[in-house]
Amino acid sequence: MKKIVVLGSINVDTILNIARLPLPGETMAMRDRSVAGGGKGANQAIAAVRAGAETSFISKVGKDHASDFMMDTFKNDNLNVDHVTEDEKAGTGKAYILLDEKGQNSILVYGGANQTITAEDIHEAEESISAADCVIAQFETPIPATIEMFKIARKNGVTTILNPAPANGDIPKELLENTDIITPNEIEAEAITGVKVTDVDSMKAASEEFHKLGVKTVIITVGSKGSFYSLVDNKYGFVNAFKVKAVDTTAAGDTFIGYLAANLNKDLSNLEEAMTIASKASSFTVQVQGAQNSIPYKKQVKL
Repeated sequence: MKKIVVLGSINVDTILNIARLPLPGETMAMRDRSVAGGGKGANQAIAAVRAGAETSFISKVGKDHASDFMMDTFKNDNLNVDHVTEDEKAGTGKAYILLDEKGQNSILVYGGANQTITAEDIHEAEESISAADCVIAQFETPIPATIEMFKIARKNGVTTILNPAPANGDIPKELLENTDIITPNEIEAEAITGVKVTDVDSMKAASEEFHKLGVKTVIITVGSKGSFYSLVDNKYGFVNAFKVKAVDTTAAGDTFIGYLAANLNKDLSNLEEAMTIASKASSFTVQVQGAQNSIPYKKQVKL
């Protein structure tokens, strides 16, 4: 069984169902409202554990009811939360998701306790990081903590996966130099490399920029089209998405990354197969409204 450590955010998502995004100054009625567990880190950790990996999570919550709600969710999935700690002052993270009738979303995030994670918290989890097959991080928690985790992972031969989301065009060189696999979507790829991603040629061009920055493996996800990969030895390819009717795209990318990590061999010998499984898992996620509740279990994801 793969051992995975995820560093990342915990958010309680409030989902607001609307016909379309409002115009500036416009007041609109909502069609519905619901609450679910979210946060890119938590989503990816749950995806990894549901994909069959032994998964540990590094994060922070506040001392509030939202924390209780999230911790109960984690325990139900047997996610290891030994390194999820409480912050004395900040509240548990929150996200407000505007979801239109086409399944597309816009998200507003309150970072809260997610923004208080430090390098010291990473050192508390050093034993788990060193024993892992793979570690994963995103940009909803402080970058210095991610750099520290990736440095510990690299020192111990552990694969590092960076999901550069939300988009950030100013990534420290030290982080990229310690990243084995980077997984941007087309918007994030453009923000980092300056290359507008529209087709395979532009995906290759963006990937070359990542390789120049020191990242050996690039996977660019392009929503309902699929995902592109590029290796530093000039091998590349494209994996088509599974065609389904999308209800809500929230957590689709997170599901992809969790399933990818849980299925990928260290030598990348099964890269296309792992990407295909991850894509299949994501196709289940987009058919259900919500984040963590929409992430499928391994037994559902059959090729």
